[in-house]
Amino acid sequence: MDRNLIQRTISGIVYVGIIILCTTSMGAQLINGIYPGIIQQQYLYFGLITFFLIVGAWECIKMMKFGNGYEKWVVYPLVIFIFYIFSKRYFHHDFFYDFRLSEILALSLIGIAIFTLFKYPNELYYNSGKLIFVVIYVALPFCFALGLPKFSNFNDSFSLEVLFLFVLIWSSDTFAYLTGKFFGKHKMAPKISPKKTWEGYIGGVTLTLVLSYFIEYYQQELRGNWMVVGFLVAAFAPLGDLVESQLKRTFGVKDSGNIIPGHGGVLDRLDSFIICAPVVYLYFILEKFI
Repeated sequence: MDRNLIQRTISGIVYVGIIILCTTSMGAQLINGIYPGIIQQQYLYFGLITFFLIVGAWECIKMMKFGNGYEKWVVYPLVIFIFYIFSKRYFHHDFFYDFRLSEILALSLIGIAIFTLFKYPNELYYNSGKLIFVVIYVALPFCFALGLPKFSNFNDSFSLEVLFLFVLIWSSDTFAYLTGKFFGKHKMAPKISPKKTWEGYIGGVTLTLVLSYFIEYYQQELRGNWMVVGFLVAAFAPLGDLVESQLKRTFGVKDSGNIIPGHGGVLDRLDSFIICAPVVYLYFILEKFI
């Protein structure tokens, strides 16, 4: 067996295992089984998202090749400050999914940043543009990801929205890849991601909807309708991959990092999550008014 394949398989299993332990009650149960009462599940999830944020921001800064200037020294404090504001909401259960103009504006900034990357990439050659992009592209999605699960300090419960979001993203990527490999003929974005096809995209959407039907049927305690969530994930997950591919092409980088052996960096693995998390969060906001 190819050595690289073995490396990718092992690191992939470890990665999935960490996601499961940090997004379900299994992580806290495992640790508390060894050291009783040492941790609650929400802290494991918060630690996971914090890790993704810190490493993702570092990878993005390195990838965008900040020049000499104050922006390089301001970006990390700004990212951490914004994450701190959302962390206070997380631990005080302040994600009520009410219609807040500030949240809608923050979510819209992600769309503006993506539009700028594709339409006006030259704007990102300036340090100020790089600073703004890192804050919007990395910090805000992980901040909104804190608001996806529900948890309780009283009965040690932790809801599974994030776990199933990852499951749908993985299924969308897998189904799109397999469908595109066997049936793909029409390229989706040949200059950005040559292997992506419209047939693969349609296959990913269709089969992810099938999986989301079973999630909706067997996990009815989850927030929202997961047929809708499944469609949103399948529709937007490929965009996440295209965004990161365009970012790497703009700055002439192959991978965002190498922290996950055989898979690249955090941004390489979480490109779809970075887009899907705020989209699903926005759906949870609007779902109350539909």
